[in-house]
Amino acid sequence: MILCITEKPSVGRDIARIVGANTSRGGYYEGNGYCVTWTFGHLCTLKEPADYTDMWRRWSLSALPMIPPKFGIKLIDEDSIKKQFETIRTLIAQADEVINCGDAGQEGEVIQRWVMQKAECNKPVKRLWISSLTDESIREGFQHLRQHEDLEPLYIAGLCRAIGDWILGINATRLYTLKYSRDRQILSVGRVQTPTLALVVNRQKEIDNFVPTDYWELKTLYRDTLFSSSHKSFKTEEEGKKILDQIAAFPLTVTDVSKKKGKEAPPRLFDLTSLQVECNRKFGMGAEQTLRTIQSLYEKKLTTYPRVDTTYLSDDVYPKCKTILNSLSSYSDLLQPLRGSRLKKSKKVFDNSKVTDHHAIIPTGQPLPQGLSRDEWNVFNTIALRFISVFYPDCEFEQTTVKAKVDKMDFKATGKVITEPGWKAVYAKKSEETQEDSAEKQQDEENQAMPPFTVGESGPHKPRLVKKTTQPPKYYTEGTLLKAMETAGSMVEDEDLRESLKANGLGRPSTRAAIIEILYKRGYIRKERKSMRATQAGIDLIDMINEELLKSAKLTGIWEGRLRQIERGDYSASEFIAQLKQLISEITVNVLRDNSNRIIQTDVSSDKKSEKKPKKESKKKKE
Repeated sequence: MILCITEKPSVGRDIARIVGANTSRGGYYEGNGYCVTWTFGHLCTLKEPADYTDMWRRWSLSALPMIPPKFGIKLIDEDSIKKQFETIRTLIAQADEVINCGDAGQEGEVIQRWVMQKAECNKPVKRLWISSLTDESIREGFQHLRQHEDLEPLYIAGLCRAIGDWILGINATRLYTLKYSRDRQILSVGRVQTPTLALVVNRQKEIDNFVPTDYWELKTLYRDTLFSSSHKSFKTEEEGKKILDQIAAFPLTVTDVSKKKGKEAPPRLFDLTSLQVECNRKFGMGAEQTLRTIQSLYEKKLTTYPRVDTTYLSDDVYPKCKTILNSLSSYSDLLQPLRGSRLKKSKKVFDNSKVTDHHAIIPTGQPLPQGLSRDEWNVFNTIALRFISVFYPDCEFEQTTVKAKVDKMDFKATGKVITEPGWKAVYAKKSEETQEDSAEKQQDEENQAMPPFTVGESGPHKPRLVKKTTQPPKYYTEGTLLKAMETAGSMVEDEDLRESLKANGLGRPSTRAAIIEILYKRGYIRKERKSMRATQAGIDLIDMINEELLKSAKLTGIWEGRLRQIERGDYSASEFIAQLKQLISEITVNVLRDNSNRIIQTDVSSDKKSEKKPKKESKKKKE
């Protein structure tokens, strides 16, 4: 008998139907030489401190740092989980071969392997690795099962991540709570959550400490075109008015007219983070809300595997793209320009070297069912439009730069005219343009429509001083915070640079939304409309932490980069864990030496159901 273990009952039903296991039993299906069972996500977890020794049951500074000689796992103490685990263990004992059908990613690998380890599985194991849950994809996956051993580096990386979070999270949380907390109110510290909180706190301090400054720019209107002075700005109105008075009597003379043609490629396909950013910008959806929605679309077979960090497709997807596009029947007007010719194949879309286990998020080609929720439709539509757009031609434009002089003062005006909309035609509908987009276009002087100019022409103009005020940075939204996490705090718009910074981002695409939710839950951040604000408790916690490694996005990003290297088999797992052990030991010593008697006084408004204040030297079940 061949046993298939999936991560969810719904996936189990799909796979059972494909392999012919049509008889439903308690907790599994069987038939045609197969049994198909499932976990409920995590059935196992790393052991808690008290599971290693009673000495660690009590919260005590003298017990820190807690570093087990060997980390172990345990079954989560819930009746439904225990019952399902016994079903899995019994089926493994009866099986001749096991197929790991968990989600094809790092977390999915850890979930399944821990269950098999706990069940003492000694049977041959194969791995089903698929990027969508369509029948075609499942059948193809069973025809090309991967060797269990091939995924060992992926599992080791996931294990290191879990152990690293345990070492830093549990030890640092107890350390700071016992040392600095009023009434032992829990101060939650984590390997990723703390530097993420620091990003929000530091941005808020920049805004709070910002002192606005007035400045003046000299501009002039000539033939309904606004020209800007080469003198960037004036610190005082008097300084600017002096120059304005000097040039007011002179005509404006055009000295140079240059035109330059350019192209703008379509935006990249979506990985999970960029999809969350876009849905937050367009629809105000939170990161966790977008993740739940795209997971639902994946389980409904409408989109490919969502927890990805690449915006590229592999070459083997290209032959399937025409079929996928043809399936998008509700977009027939947008598909019409693509018919009758070979689909464009750009290196910015198809690149095997940029794809490891999964490609970018795209539609699967399955027909849309009735009854999609508003969120599901919005997310699917966003993915579909992006997928269609990458096969359109580049947007072509002509940029005109006009230089002029008024007396001895240089002026310049720039205009940009789209000559061939290309992929922008996909987004031409007003419904696809947000109010934010429209405002940005109105403020962009470089996109102003311009009449034709000739060198040497001259005429009257209307100079004026424009008063402006320096602006503070903007508060993070969930979208911009996700971008900052992806690039370890480096705010960049260039897509190529963003791709290169992903290797050292904070967390993984699949965990970033959960990190933000944890910060909300702990009471360290709150939401005001779309913006995110640090609470006083969050500010106090970051101010309390002197150890830069615990709150630096860039330094923590280095750890993430090492985890990716472990996943590729290019870095030693033992060295990674040894460094974290050394780090928490050094942090513990530094904190214990602190004689400042600092105490965080701020109450944390958090979910008391899941986090209880530890009484002195008492047990804390969940950290």
